[in-house]
Amino acid sequence: MRKVLVAEDDEVSREIIVHIVEDLGLTAIQSSNGKIALEILFDNPDINLLISDIMMPELDGMMLIKIIRGKEKFANLPIIIISGVAALNELEHILELGPSTFLDKPLNSSELKRNIKELLKIE
Repeated sequence: MRKVLVAEDDEVSREIIVHIVEDLGLTAIQSSNGKIALEILFDNPDINLLISDIMMPELDGMMLIKIIRGKEKFANLPIIIISGVAALNELEHILELGPSTFLDKPLNSSELKRNIKELLKIE
């Protein structure tokens, strides 16, 4: 079964994303901050997708992506970044770090589902 790591510090947002992921028949692994997400990813190299918020405690989403993209084994890991606070100049910087896609909050569940399906090549 495909695994999706959900890194989101807001519990309500995290639960919504987890529900969407599980509704697609995927396994969701949850993290409340970027540091824990990084540890989970290193302990579970079979994770197929990362969905991450930008603003999180301990290690923010931008630093998380930077670290992940610096590791050869995660160079091609699909990453969906979600954020409701990214200004235009921040968005450009975020996209330079190499996420697969960026989604605004409040989250549109059908848009998230579509992106997950496209990135994981599932129906």
